[in-house]
Amino acid sequence: MPVPEVDLDFTREWIEFINPDDAGHMIRADLTWLLSRWTCIFGRGCHGITPGGSPDGCCSHGAFFTDSDDEKRLKESAKRLTPEYWQHYRKGFKNYTEVDDLDGEPARRTATEDGACVFLNRVGFEGGAGCALHAQALRDGVHPLEYKPDVCWQLPIRRDQKWHKRPDGTKVLLDVIAEFDRRGWGDGGHDLHWWCTSSPEAHTGSQAMYLEYGPELTALIGAPAYEELARLCAARARRGLVAVHPATAAAIRKRPGRKAASTEPGHAEPLAPPES
Repeated sequence: MPVPEVDLDFTREWIEFINPDDAGHMIRADLTWLLSRWTCIFGRGCHGITPGGSPDGCCSHGAFFTDSDDEKRLKESAKRLTPEYWQHYRKGFKNYTEVDDLDGEPARRTATEDGACVFLNRVGFEGGAGCALHAQALRDGVHPLEYKPDVCWQLPIRRDQKWHKRPDGTKVLLDVIAEFDRRGWGDGGHDLHWWCTSSPEAHTGSQAMYLEYGPELTALIGAPAYEELARLCAARARRGLVAVHPATAAAIRKRPGRKAASTEPGHAEPLAPPES
């Protein structure tokens, strides 16, 4: 049975800064999330988003495309796959994608087969279980974000982008970097069998989330902005995070022989606050 998830509403710390490389680009980031110890535990304890679907992780419904560039990336990536490494091998974009409904509008996504994404190799497949695109990227020596659909490599980071009008009438492009929690899925998110960002079982990473997802964050906001974000995250961690992610705090408390530690200045990692 999964460990109970933490509530969706809790205190968070945010930081806002201007991209050092672009005065018209502002980043607003959730430090509570980025300094959490979340890590992907696919195949290592992930309970899956559907009942009985733990081997499928969050790949049960396929992936909707964000734009034409996203579709083009998948077309090129799929050409690199062979039946040896892709269990449900298909040729042709329309054969491994399908049109579904998204927010009341028709939208294309990766097709599904036997209850999960067509690119997901099942447990027991000789070519290796897991995402065929992810594995091919590793074989080719590139980061998986270069081969996978946007939603797949961005999860569980949520990036909202909009123009922000200031009181003086000037505008900046605002990127909000936050946790993709159950609400990020819309109404259906509350019905998921399990979701990792709220689970202490997935907050067991060896480093803070902003480091583990460095390449993904760089792809989202650009290298100069990520470098500044990483500097600010490290500085906050040294001083001690006030609003620790409750799932990270719970995971720390459950470590064998580990007592909850304070967040006094000087700590190089986000720790749970002292118990009262």
